[in-house]
Amino acid sequence: MFILRVALNTPLRNLFDYLPPDNCPAETLAPGQRLQVPFGKGSVRTGIIISISGTSELPKHKLKKAIALLDEVPLLPKKHLQLIEWASHYYHHPIGDVAFTSLPAALRKGKAAKIKQEVVWRLTESGKKLDPDELSRAKKQLALFLFIKQIPDGVSQSRITNEFKNSRQPLRTLFTKKLIEKTGTSATENHDKTIHCQNDISWQLKPNEEQQNAIEKIIASSATYHAFLLNGITGSGKTEVYLQIIRHTLDSGKQALVLVPEIGLTPQFIDLIKDRFGEKIVVLHSGLSEGERLLGWLKARDGQAPVVLGTRSAIWTPMPNLGMIIIDEEHDLSYKQQDGLRYSARDLALIRGQREQIPVVLGSATPSMESMKNARDGRYQELRLLKRVNDSSLPDIQIHDVRNDKMHGAISQYLLNNIKQCLKNRQQVLLFLNRRGYAPVMMCHDCGFISQCPRCNVYMTFHKHKNMLCCHHCDHHERLPQKCPDCSSHQFFELGHGTERLEETLADLLPEIKILRIDRDSTRRKGAMQTMLKDIHAGDADILIGTQMLAKGHHFPNVTLVGIIDADRGLFSVDYRASERLAQILMQVSGRAGRSDRPGTVIVQTHHPDHPLLNELASHNYEQTTQLLLEERQQAQLPPFSYQALLRAESNKQQVAVKFLNIARTKLQALTDGKLDTYGPVSAPMEKRAGRYRFQLLIQSGSRQTMKRFLTPWVECLGNLPESRKVRWSLDVDPQDMF
Repeated sequence: MFILRVALNTPLRNLFDYLPPDNCPAETLAPGQRLQVPFGKGSVRTGIIISISGTSELPKHKLKKAIALLDEVPLLPKKHLQLIEWASHYYHHPIGDVAFTSLPAALRKGKAAKIKQEVVWRLTESGKKLDPDELSRAKKQLALFLFIKQIPDGVSQSRITNEFKNSRQPLRTLFTKKLIEKTGTSATENHDKTIHCQNDISWQLKPNEEQQNAIEKIIASSATYHAFLLNGITGSGKTEVYLQIIRHTLDSGKQALVLVPEIGLTPQFIDLIKDRFGEKIVVLHSGLSEGERLLGWLKARDGQAPVVLGTRSAIWTPMPNLGMIIIDEEHDLSYKQQDGLRYSARDLALIRGQREQIPVVLGSATPSMESMKNARDGRYQELRLLKRVNDSSLPDIQIHDVRNDKMHGAISQYLLNNIKQCLKNRQQVLLFLNRRGYAPVMMCHDCGFISQCPRCNVYMTFHKHKNMLCCHHCDHHERLPQKCPDCSSHQFFELGHGTERLEETLADLLPEIKILRIDRDSTRRKGAMQTMLKDIHAGDADILIGTQMLAKGHHFPNVTLVGIIDADRGLFSVDYRASERLAQILMQVSGRAGRSDRPGTVIVQTHHPDHPLLNELASHNYEQTTQLLLEERQQAQLPPFSYQALLRAESNKQQVAVKFLNIARTKLQALTDGKLDTYGPVSAPMEKRAGRYRFQLLIQSGSRQTMKRFLTPWVECLGNLPESRKVRWSLDVDPQDMF
């Protein structure tokens, strides 16, 4: 008997057995192919063959036949299926959900795994003879015409769409004038798996001694698995190391996979990659259309993309000639998926590197505690970059006590004086405040009423430019009431400061200065972030105000002063990771100052100037900070000296979620006989979110294997509990966020 073991996109934790479709010989079937199968009453679903067996636990007469085969050849290679199975077992997540999470949305829906012909635009003979000055009055047409002209082989429609906003009308006009023509070119026409690069500039940039040492050690291990921690201070040239080792990988006929925390925050990095290695690189992220995502995924899978650059989901991209994985800003929380399959892209990259016997490079100026411990234990080889390129000095970090200083809103007089001096010297200022909106709290002056989200137990943030109260957790928003709901007073006032209010304060203090605010609100429009960055580099902005969007990877050579407006928020948090994250964000933001030949200054405003964490960071001693934090974690037996899993439960009723977790705890204790530590159930730090009450049970062990051994049968048991059907529950292995 020939049985297909199929993964379906369901919460059920098992594979499903099917007979082959009619008129489908056994030799045409293989693991990794998609097919359509009947499921339930009259429903048809897309499934993925995980394995083929000769037996089934069900009698043959109860087995249904698959309806149709969707792929002539396996969509997913064997290595990819093995990674899916590993993730399913490690994260205790349904294998079908894991398998379909790893696919682009179009393939999940059963669409064909083929790259369609794409329209390519090029100049006609008339266009080649045209004097561009004849289009000088039509600026959009001229820009588009010159863009197409500089690429004789033609420009794809998708590239034009990405480069130009509202390109449809000028394209149509140029086409009507017979200056350009469109041709259909299949993106799969080049089946040559040899990877060719556009230019040879990367080898012309001479690395310094530290960079060269790192490059040589990574290249020397390129034929086998090795984990490297590239620990380099801000401005030390980690990007150049990446580019050099990518180039070596491509020259070896291999592909490179580069992960970044957020595509929108790293446009300079993307431009560098394109400049070095040409336009054949593929960029994958959630902002792409369904078709764009499918096209990039298929190019990578077919070996046509020399470099794949993406966010965490790109770790699932099949690449037949993969030779190197790079994780930039490896400490970033964005690499951990916070819903559904709660995987860590960084950890999956290491597993994938082991299985494919290729090096994995983790880069950061502020490595995570887990990575630092792994380096000290010898599991990672640490490569240090201790000098900034061009021998620029690290900024002078000053801890400023604001308790006895005059304040202008959120800005102290001392910081204001330094801002004025910096602007007088025609230099730029960056002010960091990791809170968007105008004010985090609106309060009634007469009765003390505070606007709270009706669906979450948090206060709503006031956004003045919209005159709205917004919840940043469930996206509930409402108009600012004209009078207090409790006492009918009209006397509302704002408590606290967000980026909007900081911008307003500065505009009042320095009306002649151009201010640029960069946060989630100001960069929502497509291309807004790129436009702002161009303005910064062109010198069209004097003061930059931003959230953590400005802290990651940006190179602003004219910024010589960084002001950290509120450094106190992470000093006394209930989350044991808060000190680590505060240290990382402060060091990252500070690293934006003094990156050229001008010295930089960082002013940290605080009400706790004697706090040891701030004083360690003021001396740029992240290494010592790491040592202190690791010692604290070891004494408390917290990760990375132990291993955790978090069982979360949500319900419209508090008692229902608590009851489920109490039963779950009892089942686990009976199963383990005390071999695992359990804490809870307790309410989540944000107990109510989006209308649901949230509780959690923490499981901890000093042994990863012990935890894994007991969690597997426990999770299967939980799925069979009647109480599990009354709650939303999930298990988060290696949780990074307790909220």
